[in-house]
Amino acid sequence: MSTLPDPLPLFPLQMVLFPGALLGLKVFEARYLDLMSECLRNGSVFGVVCLKGGDEVERRSGKTAATQIETVGVAVSIDSLDAQEPGILHVRCTGQQRFVLTAPPHQQANGLWLGHAKPLAADPPRAPGPAVAHTVEALAEAINKLQQHDRVPFAPPYRLGEAGWVANRWCELLPLSLAAKQKLMALDDPVIRLSLVDGYLRDKKVVVG
Repeated sequence: MSTLPDPLPLFPLQMVLFPGALLGLKVFEARYLDLMSECLRNGSVFGVVCLKGGDEVERRSGKTAATQIETVGVAVSIDSLDAQEPGILHVRCTGQQRFVLTAPPHQQANGLWLGHAKPLAADPPRAPGPAVAHTVEALAEAINKLQQHDRVPFAPPYRLGEAGWVANRWCELLPLSLAAKQKLMALDDPVIRLSLVDGYLRDKKVVVG
């Protein structure tokens, strides 16, 4: 496990990010523009956490509430950015390792969230069992179809022989609730995570056999 900045800058989003996921961000708020500049300058990461509720979710409707952030998130590295529009950055990132916040996060004066975080171990490279073979094959077929339409949904290499990678990619594709995705992402055992995804796919008749 690698070390994380302490405190770790946080980017709350209404989504659950998984390790290995590709993430595109349109950044225009001063606090996040400054964060992107700092990460580029220092080669550092920031943390993406799921925003459960609060003013960052509700302010579009004119409501205010205490911000609620999940405690398990994913550290993100910046791959590239586009600064062609004045005051706007289009940032492309990749999810790296999971972390857990060890204390409630706090905000700086500029509104940026910070938290003390402990890195979590990466998924061990455990092979999918025979019982989930059809789910692995279905993901391979989905990747092939997306590529035929000039879409590259996942960062190579495609590790179809690893239970955690297969489970994570299915979680990105499936219309699961944020709460369900968060629980799956936080699971330490990748084989159990894939087994739960396999059960969902079979219930929905996406996978048969």
